[in-house]
Amino acid sequence: MTGTVIALERFSGPAGRIAEYLGADLVVFSKDAFASAFARSPWIVAVMSAGIVTRSIAPLLRDKWQDPAVVVVDPDLCFAIPLLGGHHGANDLARRLAGLGAIPVITTATDRRGRESVEAVAVRNSCRILNRDSTLPVNAAILDGDVPLYTVEGPSMVIAGPGVAILVREGEYSIGLGCRRGTPAAEVRSAIERALESASIMPSEVGIYATTAKKAHEQGIIGGVRGLGGTLVFLDDAVLAAYPPVSPSRADAVGLAGVAEPSALAVSQKKELVMKKTVFGGVTVAIAR
Repeated sequence: MTGTVIALERFSGPAGRIAEYLGADLVVFSKDAFASAFARSPWIVAVMSAGIVTRSIAPLLRDKWQDPAVVVVDPDLCFAIPLLGGHHGANDLARRLAGLGAIPVITTATDRRGRESVEAVAVRNSCRILNRDSTLPVNAAILDGDVPLYTVEGPSMVIAGPGVAILVREGEYSIGLGCRRGTPAAEVRSAIERALESASIMPSEVGIYATTAKKAHEQGIIGGVRGLGGTLVFLDDAVLAAYPPVSPSRADAVGLAGVAEPSALAVSQKKELVMKKTVFGGVTVAIAR
């Protein structure tokens, strides 16, 4: 997606230089300019005062994982100030603008200390952060000293506490799984493949598979995901309860409102259900992104 440069009309000259340099769209400031850019752009450079930008974007803010990165640049191209999303692209964007002579004004603590944030580590390794709440304690720990990074290859299971950031490979889609007790791995794998074919999704586009922790003993789910080379996580009841299913479910037998749909949504990026819970024999599959 293309970024957007928004500028007051009187600053169209320097804004045009920035847009050309970054390969971005140039938009003249209006009351709807920021709302439109928030809906379609991964980042915004605003050539105007920080006060105007702050008041314009305040009603649009949702959370730092969805909002675009915003950098404010003065019309003389002296300073590039990340206003929103420092760890989500704004700091890097400000540094790019140094190529036009602007001084990046970085305020995030990890960057000021010359340390790499969890978000930066994820980008460098082409991963995304599965448990986003972990970034606060982990980034705080990074400020105090070195935090180890462990790479686990091949089929594996990881049990991690709230202070551990889990990075998973990039992939637009997530799959939530449920199954009858004792369902064989071949049936689970077949169900996943049929679901993906039905949704016109390639296995390589799936970043993560998930199910309830109550299924941690089910070798069928473990083996089915392993056969596809996927990463499987087990979610506790509290996590699943935060994502009520949209389809009727018989998961109340294990004390849950649902399994496949809540699992898929819990580990997804956009929290959008692409395929509702679908039953394939003894396996239920839901897909989200």
